[in-house]
Amino acid sequence: MSTENNLDKTFNTSVKILSDLIAFKSISGEDNNSIINYCEKIFNDLGAESFKIYDSDKKRVNLFATLKSKNKNDKKPIILSGHTDVVPVSKGWSSDPFKATIKNEKLYGRGSCDMKGFLACLLAYAPIFSSSNMDRDLHFSFTFDEETACQGAPLLIKELKKRNIQNAICVVGEPTNMKIIDAHKGCYEYTTHFYGLAGHGSQPDKGVNAVEYASKFIQKLLEIREHLKINPPKNSIFNPPYTTLQIGGISGGIARNVIADKCKVDWELRPVVKKDGEFVNGEIDKFINEKLLPEMKKTYSGSKIEKEIIGEIVGFDREEKSDACELVSGITGDNSRDVVSFGTEAGLFQEIGISTVVCGPGSIEQAHKVDEFIELNELKKCLKFLEGIKSKAN
Repeated sequence: MSTENNLDKTFNTSVKILSDLIAFKSISGEDNNSIINYCEKIFNDLGAESFKIYDSDKKRVNLFATLKSKNKNDKKPIILSGHTDVVPVSKGWSSDPFKATIKNEKLYGRGSCDMKGFLACLLAYAPIFSSSNMDRDLHFSFTFDEETACQGAPLLIKELKKRNIQNAICVVGEPTNMKIIDAHKGCYEYTTHFYGLAGHGSQPDKGVNAVEYASKFIQKLLEIREHLKINPPKNSIFNPPYTTLQIGGISGGIARNVIADKCKVDWELRPVVKKDGEFVNGEIDKFINEKLLPEMKKTYSGSKIEKEIIGEIVGFDREEKSDACELVSGITGDNSRDVVSFGTEAGLFQEIGISTVVCGPGSIEQAHKVDEFIELNELKKCLKFLEGIKSKAN
């Protein structure tokens, strides 16, 4: 059978698998064992070695599967990585978001673009990898809860270090239209909780208004944001070039005439460089401990301010010499590199010494939206790319 016919057959398989994957409601924070078991069975049927890394409740799980090299040598193994979770669904879909629908050469469904399309291509192509005469190990990394501050990947990364799987090349298949992405900012997500003292609204001096202190906190965040804006790191490759800080929400209080004893502020930071993250957290901690808390405790000694770390995703830094970028450009023929504004798990792999690149099917413009879709041609481009991976692994 010709290579073209093989790819046509594999494409049809990828569409079927993608339809299956979309049917799993693997929303971030929820149990993803079913979709992981589906993927693991495909690998196990091919004789792959695999292990799972669970969260503390055993409800969410990472999968790491390996097709072993047929020949022993010093070639770096290749890791093909993606996340299994998807963002929640809002109203307004034209079709069932968890049932794949094909229309006008596009496949619609939650996660079709971000990023079950890439996973489907990997699973469809895995039998071809397995039957080829590979001279380097090929790893498949499927994680949980990437969409909520990459909560799953750090557990997997810890295990990779323990197993000494670090001298490797990693392709993170987030939607980039199969273009090479070699850098993005970090993403730190926090919720800061304020606990004061309730009381009657007519006697404000006898209570500690958590909403008011949260407002002072927000004002400080805005001051820091302006400082970051006018002090971008030199030679920043990002747009905007500076570290951004954003307040996502504030909630507290129960009635107009009751002094609010609780309030929380959701905020995020996207540092260009790690020291910006350290600067912001240092300034905030100083402001809380030296100004806000002493003021609150003058009235009520039990006042508290607590920072909840939702996640701190490290940035993905550009490297002048990158084995991962060279691998991908050698397959695609495209030597260009770009940066993105969204975060990925790439920086976590890079942090332990794994040469990493972000490159996958679909457009980020379709991610997280009502009527999310991936163009069928993007799946074909990804399968052609995996054919190149096979050639590099032989």
